[in-house]
Amino acid sequence: MSAASRARALAKLVALIVVAGALVAGMLLPVVGGSGVVARNSASLLDALPVELTDATPAGNSRVLAADGSLITNFYTNNRTVVTADQIAEVMKQALVAIEDSRFYEHNGLDVQGTLRAAVTNLTAGSVQEGGSTITQQLVKQTLLETADTPEERTAATEQDGVEGLSRKLREARLALALEDTYSKDEILTRYLNIVYFGRGAYGIQAAAQRYFSVNAIDLTLPQAAMLAGLVQSPSNDDPIANPENGQTRRNQVLQRMFDLGYISEAELTEISAQPVQVAEGLSPANGCIDAVIGGFFCAYTQGYLTGVLGLTQEQLDNGGLTIQTTLDTQLQTLADQSVLNTLPMGDPLAAVFTALKPGSGDVMAMAVNRRYGCDDPDCESVVLHTAASKGAGSTYKTFTAAAALEAGIGAGTVITTPGDQYTSRVFRGPSCGGDREQSNGMYCVQNVGDYPDTLDMVDALVRSSNTYFLALEDRLGSVEGPVRMAERMGMTFDQPTQNSADEIIDGNFGSFTLGAEATSPMDLANAYATLAAQGTRCTPTPVLQVLDRNGQPLTGEDGQPLVKDDNCTPESIPPNIANTLATILIGDTSSPVGTGQRAGIPGRGVAGKTGTAQGRDSVAFVGVLPEYAGSVMVFNPKEKQDVGGYGGNMPAAIWRDAFEPYLADKPTSFFPPVDPALMGGGPAPAAPGGNRGNGGNGGRNGGNGGTGWWNGG
Repeated sequence: MSAASRARALAKLVALIVVAGALVAGMLLPVVGGSGVVARNSASLLDALPVELTDATPAGNSRVLAADGSLITNFYTNNRTVVTADQIAEVMKQALVAIEDSRFYEHNGLDVQGTLRAAVTNLTAGSVQEGGSTITQQLVKQTLLETADTPEERTAATEQDGVEGLSRKLREARLALALEDTYSKDEILTRYLNIVYFGRGAYGIQAAAQRYFSVNAIDLTLPQAAMLAGLVQSPSNDDPIANPENGQTRRNQVLQRMFDLGYISEAELTEISAQPVQVAEGLSPANGCIDAVIGGFFCAYTQGYLTGVLGLTQEQLDNGGLTIQTTLDTQLQTLADQSVLNTLPMGDPLAAVFTALKPGSGDVMAMAVNRRYGCDDPDCESVVLHTAASKGAGSTYKTFTAAAALEAGIGAGTVITTPGDQYTSRVFRGPSCGGDREQSNGMYCVQNVGDYPDTLDMVDALVRSSNTYFLALEDRLGSVEGPVRMAERMGMTFDQPTQNSADEIIDGNFGSFTLGAEATSPMDLANAYATLAAQGTRCTPTPVLQVLDRNGQPLTGEDGQPLVKDDNCTPESIPPNIANTLATILIGDTSSPVGTGQRAGIPGRGVAGKTGTAQGRDSVAFVGVLPEYAGSVMVFNPKEKQDVGGYGGNMPAAIWRDAFEPYLADKPTSFFPPVDPALMGGGPAPAAPGGNRGNGGNGGRNGGNGGTGWWNGG
């Protein structure tokens, strides 16, 4: 720019400032007076102060934490971590004031003298070296811009030209006066440092300190502070990473201004100015579940819980500065992640889905699967398979039938004889064993897999997982309603589009229910067995312990009460004696020589378990519980039908043990309460058609004295 051009531009600028000053004075005349700009009627000013400016700085990132306090991920629109005044280095405050508003501590929000000086300095230099507006005015502008909800509001907050531009500046001036009358200088400066954009996605001084130097705002040095203060006017042009020469020039301008104002010595100015800019670039913090440090599927489940069950909006998550304390156990999650990968590689067509929670609380502890969450690669998955009902869980459903039978007065010692390893129902219609419906008169027929004794009681039938016994037991009940309602009481839900509803199963009298033909959520399966482990107390699974607001206080709902309530459990949803008796019986599944889940057994621990294999081995499952822990493992192809190539006692049982055995190594566990002797007797039971009637049970297992050796948790 030539000297003549610069002089003409300067003359126009001075004229504009004089006119604007007159307009400001006229606007403020009713409410200000005296030398300088001193408010006389602050109430009038505050009447016009928008709520956006009476609230604190935009809250910034929400943090999602594991149970041990470690970070899982963040949710944010703008990367911002709000800090307090004492968490910002003093030299950072000095650098910003020096370059943006050197008379900050002297004016009352407006500074015509400073604006004129900055205009002359910038025009003479041919570039922006000092800020024109006061820090208070800039805070007004930035706040109104960031809180704008509509395009019109955003335009109004940034209008530069004509009457609209002048109107915006006059409004900002009035609001700046009101802010100065309401808040201390230190609070205004802190709010500004928390809201201003420093480039590279970093909003606020803490995010900027981390992004450019990998330090906290309190630890910023003089050259670092000068560099960041210089970025406020032009973050892209003066980016020290992309444009180190521009960055050095701008930093030195800040240092010169700090020296002129007496903030630093000539020696400091000379020494630092000669040095190139030095950065220690940090990564942007994790954002969303795709970036989760651990437990990506748990994170997605939690996000859905927050927005669905608790009713938060995604905007609240992204901009509310919330702290979400979850139930994730990082040790178990890590072990479960490794366990599923030890069995099936990442991205295998078969998914190994591990889900664990705490009986008696519903706290979800871990959700592992041999997939990565949310990305686009072949080994990725966006559906949370742990909560989706897609495949059957096989014989794990026999426990529901057993519980219904015990409640109906059919004791665990009840003997049923089903000769020939197949049984045709007297009650339920369905496919025949040979495929010829006429031969079986259209009645449902099932077969066992392998050799089974013709005669079993309920205990051995559960441990051995006899199909024929449990269809015959379902016959004895006369309807599938008892097992279905028992499953619901234990925690199963049948409300997904892929499932038959409970009423549909009952109305259709689906005899296959006891064999686990219904699409099953792995989470539901773990939760239903957790009800056994908790002596009949059913809990709704929850991944959230508490949600804190930006001030560290529990977030409240419309009723004024904390959003997270401790009301997700129902004591005695099923009778405790039934729960305890079944849990003790099911220890045999992992410890008895004839148990189908022996691969899940852990020496010294009384693991109650049940295996399951769906029709055609399309899905296999194992669910195991201790009084303190419950976990299910399901293995299946979520995209299509595929023979898994094994049974529930194979991969699922092994995965369960590989995760829980090292986890429990340093943790005490207890044993289940003993069986109720009153539930261990037998009674008349139907024989198979053409077979012998079963004799009455002799109660030989009551009191926990059965001969198979697992009654005391062995």
